[in-house]
Amino acid sequence: MHVTVDANRMPSTRSRKSRLYPWLVFALTFALLLSDYMSRQVLSAVFPILKSEWSLSDSHLASLNSIVALMVGLLTLPLSLVADRWGRVRSLTLMAVLWSLATLACAVAASFDQMLWARFLVGVGEAAYGSVGIAVVLSVFAPRVHAAMGASFMAGGSFGSVVGVALGGLLAVHLGWRWSFAAMAVFGLILVALFRAVVNERRLARYAVDQNQPSAACVDAPRRLRAPLSSLYTNPSVLCAYIGGGLQMFTAAVLLAWMPSYFNRYHHLGTAKAAGVAAIFVLLVGSGMVVCGIITDRIGRADMSRKWTTAVVFCAISLVCLPVGFWLASGALSMVLIGLGAFFSAGSSGPTAAMVANLTHTTVRASAMGTLTVANNLLGLALGPFVVGILADHFGLLRALELAPLTYVAAIVALVIGKRLYPAGVRRFNALNESAAYSLR
Repeated sequence: MHVTVDANRMPSTRSRKSRLYPWLVFALTFALLLSDYMSRQVLSAVFPILKSEWSLSDSHLASLNSIVALMVGLLTLPLSLVADRWGRVRSLTLMAVLWSLATLACAVAASFDQMLWARFLVGVGEAAYGSVGIAVVLSVFAPRVHAAMGASFMAGGSFGSVVGVALGGLLAVHLGWRWSFAAMAVFGLILVALFRAVVNERRLARYAVDQNQPSAACVDAPRRLRAPLSSLYTNPSVLCAYIGGGLQMFTAAVLLAWMPSYFNRYHHLGTAKAAGVAAIFVLLVGSGMVVCGIITDRIGRADMSRKWTTAVVFCAISLVCLPVGFWLASGALSMVLIGLGAFFSAGSSGPTAAMVANLTHTTVRASAMGTLTVANNLLGLALGPFVVGILADHFGLLRALELAPLTYVAAIVALVIGKRLYPAGVRRFNALNESAAYSLR
């Protein structure tokens, strides 16, 4: 007897998997980003020890920090292009192995020069992880939650910095600073093995939900037909998102790098305690990115252009709170203002990532996020700590921290212009999609 089964009335195992797998992808990709920033920011926890042991200036310390972000800025775009073609999962795996081994090399460095070369390799390994990783995450989540998911993913940088700074300081005091780097390296290698065992390109294609993703029947079409790379730079609204996003990371990067030294010098805390207290403020940076992303998605649900407005507001809050907080120097009010400024310091990351994702074609999504990462690193993560290090050598660290938030003025200008150009940007993006759809017929 033949029995007809109504598939629509049966519980779907695939449906349950489709709900679970995207979150599994997010969790593993996010965990590797934690490892990325743990390896990058553990250096900040041992700044006081290295400064004393190797007789380094603040400029030397800043160069050890900024060399990583500089390499990320220089190599992100070319490596993102390679990842779009060679395979994002394979690229992420190779990157994680490289930065973990380079972090292990930091643990055995015997001089400033050796440490600088090891940090150089850390930067090479980390170069395109953020851009390719966020492209992987956004590919399995609906566009309506891109700001929240993008911000949550990028917040892994701050959370990883928290763990790297706090755990690094603790290990440095009890076991020596070299164990701080070794522990981060081992953690990274364990995570990359788990990631590679679970995530692969075929599964990502199966669960892709991008609004402009080809159908299953055309799953190989992106390999034959890609949006032109020029589309990454010919949309004025996207260019403003790149610039605004990069500039708003300047002060956030300063907080990630210099807060342990700030508490060590101006609040007279030991290495472990200064790192622990600084980790609280770094945690505020990451928490703010997540919360601001969620707020942005809610406010922009009916009108996407409102996401630009939230980005401007977040920058303005930090522009006011941080200079005043550092100027007050000490006391409860100072800590509250610095904490509030830290919470919103990178709050525009989610909105800018969402704008870039919404206005670029899926076949060049990793490259678009790579361009955003270039801006974040060259204008923010590399430039911020290095400029503050130079200013600290001349005017003192406290004065340098007071001046750093002024970069938000330029970020606000870029974001306001981006909002004004957004309607034209949407029209340009829709025309690109229509052209691609016509070519596939």
